[in-house]
Amino acid sequence: MLRSFRRPRLWIAVWIAMILGVIVLSLMPGPPIPDMLTVGKFDHGFAYFCLEVMAVQLYARRHDWLVAAAAMIALGIALEFAQGYLTSYRDMSAYDGMIDAIGVAIGLATAWTPFTNIVQRIDARLFG
Repeated sequence: MLRSFRRPRLWIAVWIAMILGVIVLSLMPGPPIPDMLTVGKFDHGFAYFCLEVMAVQLYARRHDWLVAAAAMIALGIALEFAQGYLTSYRDMSAYDGMIDAIGVAIGLATAWTPFTNIVQRIDARLFG
């Protein structure tokens, strides 16, 4: 069950675009970034954190947050397999999958903060 939005389709579309962005970026060749410039796979954790935060923002019930969290973790695992078996330029990594799951867990934890309905407030302000 979605939260009460004036433009629910817009926010669902934003979330779907975010998910598609993660899929595309996970399967395309990465830019050549020297190891010293990467921050321990921060990008993986942050991407999945953002996906789950948006799920928490969209859905009103804890059950839906947990279903979304399970789906995001499954997506991360599926993309790791896809990187390993469908590309020659990406590697499958259990470590990346674990970082993705940690990002999801931290995103889920935002449900119990004062920021749990910030998108709802933005929606009301923009379209109220």
